Amino acid sequence: MEITEIIHCRGHKNVRALHKSTFEITKETELSPNGDCIIAVDADRGAADLSPAFRDALSRDGTILTTTLSCGGVTAIVRSEGCAGITLTHETDLVWRRSTFLCPRTVAIYSDHTARQLPRDLIEKLQNEEEMTVTLRAEFP
Repeated sequence: MEITEIIHCRGHKNVRALHKSTFEITKETELSPNGDCIIAVDADRGAADLSPAFRDALSRDGTILTTTLSCGGVTAIVRSEGCAGITLTHETDLVWRRSTFLCPRTVAIYSDHTARQLPRDLIEKLQNEEEMTVTLRAEFP
């Protein structure tokens, strides 16, 4: 089975995208230079805002999450996994992780991209505060 969610957000002048193990999107509207994992702000959804069916899909072992980040004509595709411990209860943040660390902000684990590995032309668009569409497609047994 498959289920899709779409999130709209935008970049910020302080996007640095240097984190080695995660990337994050937040509903917060401001970003300090210290947030080196945050790639976009002003998201129209946090983890808790995703549909119950989508949250259920990501909380299953064996779910594959394909995240498409599209901004200013540049697209990046990130592949990750869901797992039984994912709760998606955080009000403002969504975090993709390379590791298996879980918290209420975790969307997926074993991500094949981190903030540092995202295409730099995508990051440049986000630093210019352009709008981004994030398409989340979960495929599950």
